[in-house]
Amino acid sequence: MGTSLKARWAAGEVTLGAWCMIPEPLTAEALGRAGFDWVLVDMQHGCMDYETALAMIRAIDLTPALPIVRVPWNDPGIIGRMLDAGALGIVIPMIQTAADAKRAVDACLYPPKGRRSFGPIRVGMRDGPGYFMDANARVAVVPMIETPEALANVEEIAAVPGVDALFVGPFDLSIALGLPPGDNDGKPAFDAAIAKVSAAARAAKVATAVLSNAKVAPLRIEQGFQMISTTTDITALSMAARSDLEAVKAAGKKES
Repeated sequence: MGTSLKARWAAGEVTLGAWCMIPEPLTAEALGRAGFDWVLVDMQHGCMDYETALAMIRAIDLTPALPIVRVPWNDPGIIGRMLDAGALGIVIPMIQTAADAKRAVDACLYPPKGRRSFGPIRVGMRDGPGYFMDANARVAVVPMIETPEALANVEEIAAVPGVDALFVGPFDLSIALGLPPGDNDGKPAFDAAIAKVSAAARAAKVATAVLSNAKVAPLRIEQGFQMISTTTDITALSMAARSDLEAVKAAGKKES
């Protein structure tokens, strides 16, 4: 496997990724071969179950990209299963407090840094007997900041030992701020929230992460984000299909 995201963030690098909503290993592999640093399997809002997510991780492992999973909830059972499946980073939604973040860290890391149970069946086949010794240094723990309570507690969340990045969820965060879901840059409340998360991350010496797109991602790079998604599989497929269809229709009109 390539250099961990944690190591790349510590070196000041920006890592760009793609987001999987479609429950299909071949799609995940295609994204991994497209040149992204990481590919995320979204078990919160995506359409995949555990067995499909496992197959998608295995498909990503065939590529240079690193497999990341957003779990449905801050639950040690599914977090442990996805790590044992081979995920090298866990994005945890709806973290509200430092105590929530500590529970996420405990689920992601082996003792003494956490409370993860040992049983790396599939990932042990991939990485060999040395997996246990390196796992805590390689697995990225990434709580999401997307509610008013999380914003109020963001400094304490960032300071929890074992947290590696704060992930801004722009849709839920916008809704929480009374704005429509999406990127609301230029709206004072949204800009202030981004600035607060970024400041908390810098103070704690952790990275910032965000769901984004090709249009907004350059701004996020300027803002110091180091884990940035630039597309989702369903968006990329829909846009490419629509673009090709419109191009053929336009060509047909010119010939007629």
